Amino acid sequence: MPCWIYRSPRKDEMYLYVSREDDFSCVPEALLDRFGAPLRVMEITLSDKRKLAREDVVAVMDNLRAQGFHLQMPPKIEVTLYAGD
Repeated sequence: MPCWIYRSPRKDEMYLYVSREDDFSCVPEALLDRFGAPLRVMEITLSDKRKLAREDVVAVMDNLRAQGFHLQMPPKIEVTLYAGD
């Protein structure tokens, strides 16, 4: 399955996967407003045999088929403070 990945200029590590190059017609306008102007990162071919770094490839493919896009949110960072001895 062909896929194009774009990063958000507004939010670090937020990515938008679309099933057609430069076609954001299926992405809700409110999401695009918050995402900012998408910056192309890469084109890949998705397969259930290919792993993605942070996303479940089957879930991405299902979202692309069902809604035409997949949004990858930034990872949650847990801050642990050192309380001392």
